[in-house]
Amino acid sequence: MNYPLNADVHCKDGRFGRSTHIILNPTSDKVSHVVVKEEKSPHSMRLLPVKWIKEATPELILVNGTRQEVNTLDLFHQTDFVRRDVPHYRRDPKVTQLWPCLAPAKKVFSERLRGVPEDGTAVQLGARVEATDGRIGEVDEFIVNEDDWRITHLVLREGAPWDKKKVTIPVEDIARIEEKTVFLKISRQAVRRLPTISVKWKSP
Repeated sequence: MNYPLNADVHCKDGRFGRSTHIILNPTSDKVSHVVVKEEKSPHSMRLLPVKWIKEATPELILVNGTRQEVNTLDLFHQTDFVRRDVPHYRRDPKVTQLWPCLAPAKKVFSERLRGVPEDGTAVQLGARVEATDGRIGEVDEFIVNEDDWRITHLVLREGAPWDKKKVTIPVEDIARIEEKTVFLKISRQAVRRLPTISVKWKSP
């Protein structure tokens, strides 16, 4: 099964939005969730368990659930509010020798946190792919075994915008996967010897 990024996500009762990331365990290469972004406001991003996915193609993900059910899933981004000390000018006419002076003050800040499982890494569309001798392209999608949810291949997109190609790279040739970069065990020349598929270019 293909796990496409930036693909349409459809529930039983209509379109929900688009896929943005996959969540995987970088040690086992096992996918646990796909992050889906809601089409309508407030455009929430939800952690969709892979067991909810009925079918997936390079362009479409079909979900075994309604839009309302997907909107009950955990958020990918969560907002937390924390109080911190910040420098603050204090003016006290009774203490003229210290006027004005810096004193700590409490202020509330909002922080955007990711609800990613502790053993998971979020990988997004366009993450860099680095061969042993330099950058070779970008992540387009992953191919996953339905039986155990493990990655079998990385689909790489490489080339100029008007001459892009897709290259399927076996998981055995992947050294490690990080949020913004996938590192390969092979060189750029070795990647270019793998079978490719031309991608039609659409002008902006």
